[in-house]
Amino acid sequence: MDLSLSTAALTSLDSPLLVVPFPRGGALSPAVLELDGQALGGAIQRALDEGDLRGGEEEAILFYNASGAGPRRVVVLGMGAPGEATAETVRRFAGRGVRQAEKLRLTSMTLRVELPAGVGADQGIQAAAEGMVLAAWDFRELKSPAQEGNGPAPLVASGAVHVDGDGEEAQLAVARGQAVAAGQNLARALQFRPGNVATPTHLGEVAAAMGREVGLAVTVLGPDRLREERMHALLSVSQGSSQEPRLIVLEHRGGKEGESPLVLVGKGLTFDAGGISIKPAGGMESMKFDMSGGAAVIGAMRAIAELQLPLNVVGIIPSSENLLGASAMKPGDVIQTRAGKSVEVINTDAEGRLILADALDYARKFEPAAVVDCATLTGACVIALGAHAAAVLGTDEGLIQELREAGDRAGERCWPLPLFKEYRKQLDSPVADLQNVGGRPAGSITAGWFLREFAGDAPWAHLDIAGTAYGDTPLSYQRKGGFGFPVRLLVEWVRGRAG
Repeated sequence: MDLSLSTAALTSLDSPLLVVPFPRGGALSPAVLELDGQALGGAIQRALDEGDLRGGEEEAILFYNASGAGPRRVVVLGMGAPGEATAETVRRFAGRGVRQAEKLRLTSMTLRVELPAGVGADQGIQAAAEGMVLAAWDFRELKSPAQEGNGPAPLVASGAVHVDGDGEEAQLAVARGQAVAAGQNLARALQFRPGNVATPTHLGEVAAAMGREVGLAVTVLGPDRLREERMHALLSVSQGSSQEPRLIVLEHRGGKEGESPLVLVGKGLTFDAGGISIKPAGGMESMKFDMSGGAAVIGAMRAIAELQLPLNVVGIIPSSENLLGASAMKPGDVIQTRAGKSVEVINTDAEGRLILADALDYARKFEPAAVVDCATLTGACVIALGAHAAAVLGTDEGLIQELREAGDRAGERCWPLPLFKEYRKQLDSPVADLQNVGGRPAGSITAGWFLREFAGDAPWAHLDIAGTAYGDTPLSYQRKGGFGFPVRLLVEWVRGRAG
């Protein structure tokens, strides 16, 4: 979506659709009252007086303008109870506005932002911009051109965020929201591409092209370099596939030379059949989403570069497939890792932690100020937290709190799980330094403990995004499939570190 800012009077607004918010128990703002009186003959006020307009979150009422001046259509969307509103409320309102434009088969719209109490202009306007750009995106690159009149609604290609008053600060917020949403949409595009398209090689090529576009330094390591780096765990996972593994390294050098960077690590498992410990056939097609953490890091690094954040940030994505083949890793195998620790493979479907182990150890060479990894790591996390929050585990309580607060601001929440030392015993192996699974109890925690063995001494946190990265019940600004989670969280965390 091509997004702009508008501060014009609503009565002079030339737009096919104006979307207006209305909170439960609220009143029409002066600007909307003026528009209603001059262009709509008081229709919105009559709907309010008759009780047809109550402000519920699912409410949408369409009005047509017959005056010839101002927007040609006005949709009033309920916002719910004002005391419960957050920036996420604004983001979802913006997404609902785009869906209204789609229903009307419009390609352009204007969204009026009236901020709820307690939501600052900077945060709220950014959220509105994010919601519009995210909602307008759709994955259509692999579909045949639609026949005239028979295809899906045209995409909403352009939009404006409308605010009252001086627009200088609002313009910065709109630009920031558009940059963050563009990064998240890149992650979603990578998620949606099937495994025969989005191979490890493809991820490396996309990252390299994106890096050239926004000014990131990009290094892509293939099998020979991975062997030189002793990344035997990553290589072991890829043994059953004809697709070569990759380690993708993106560097944003926005801070002082020599200043310790923040490091983001994302699991880039482009298709996971489970290996010899094969997954059930039902739903296996969704395992193209097992690279969601890697996609999110690529998307976040794009936004970080575009926003020119004044910090050094490194993104690392280990990428492979996990298939069955004559050379595939087997249960009972003992593999070596870059860190020098040996791992007994109990279940080949617990492969994400293996490729992350090598990537986390590789991250230590940057002498990071902090490390955050994200991965669709365990089904146990979905059982624990469902689809409404990621799990966060780590070695530094301050870092965990930063991520929680960043997630709350960005509308991508995470919730802490413990790493008590007693859980480490579940990973004990009789033949190696540790085994790759710790049994069914506390599966997300023992997976986190496995990663901790390779995270080094820098403050480290792990985000298990298995329940939040993709799904069938999208929010208003999402589509069924990949959600791009946690691009906004990661960017907001880096912004918070930048002050």
